[in-house]
Amino acid sequence: MQGFKHVVAALCLAGSVGAQAAYPEREIRMVVNYGAGGVTDVATRVMVKALEARLGQPVVVENKPGGQATLGPAYVARQPADGYTLGVVTFSAVAITPHMVRTPYTADDFSFIGGFGRFRYGLAVQTDSPYRNVQDFLAAARDKPLFFATPGAPNNLAFFDMGKKYGAKFEQVLYKSGTESVSALVGGQVQAVIQTPSEILPQVEGGRLRLLASVSPARWDNLPDMPTMTEQGVDVAIDSWMGIAVPRGTPPAVRARLETALQEAMQDPALREGLNKMGIDPVWASGQDYDKMLREGYATMRARLEQAGAPVLSKP
Repeated sequence: MQGFKHVVAALCLAGSVGAQAAYPEREIRMVVNYGAGGVTDVATRVMVKALEARLGQPVVVENKPGGQATLGPAYVARQPADGYTLGVVTFSAVAITPHMVRTPYTADDFSFIGGFGRFRYGLAVQTDSPYRNVQDFLAAARDKPLFFATPGAPNNLAFFDMGKKYGAKFEQVLYKSGTESVSALVGGQVQAVIQTPSEILPQVEGGRLRLLASVSPARWDNLPDMPTMTEQGVDVAIDSWMGIAVPRGTPPAVRARLETALQEAMQDPALREGLNKMGIDPVWASGQDYDKMLREGYATMRARLEQAGAPVLSKP
């Protein structure tokens, strides 16, 4: 009888391993935490094409924006841990926003597959505004509050930083995506945005917006003559990543298959070119490294938010 139990157990284990070895056997969902048409959405769709080629199955993008980009990760965390629901989990969704709004998840609710892109950011205003540079902009914001559109962190953090460090006054207006935020600026509902090149530059080239500065730690590769905020005497910069996660408890073999596929996809010239065009540096971080980055970010970002005068939740 004991031997029979061992045989049954061995057969069950073999079946489980076999099922994982065959993964994926059907369509996979990729949940994006921003609205359709925004840079995170478009970048994910470019990445998904390269990922599908490595996995041999369709990967369907599903947008779940809202809650300052926390609804998507919250949804992913509650899904079956079978490898058929993946989610875009940005640095801000785990390391920054949970200090500002209540989120039903932490880093412990995910297993991270890898990071695949680092955002660039720029400060833009309408072309008919009187602001020719960052100093003009700050002077106006000291005189009276200026409204900015944002989908959430880390974009809004730069405005909070400017307000705290330089005595400027800003009012936040939340939108579901960077595209909506830029549209609000073009339409005159707000006075400024900090967004990515792919969302800003078409409006700059169309004569509707003026770019005042790179808000990234460095100048943009595709616009090397545009100085950073720091180079214009304003000590403000933001940085963020995008990466992929699955629900905690996803089998190790499935996670390994996904991580290998994503890392291989990062070598795809079309993916790298596509991300670069959108103002995202195509850089790779392993699942372990991305997990570490998010946890270390969460541990340090509360102090930075408080220093910037951002609205921070009281500690439990």
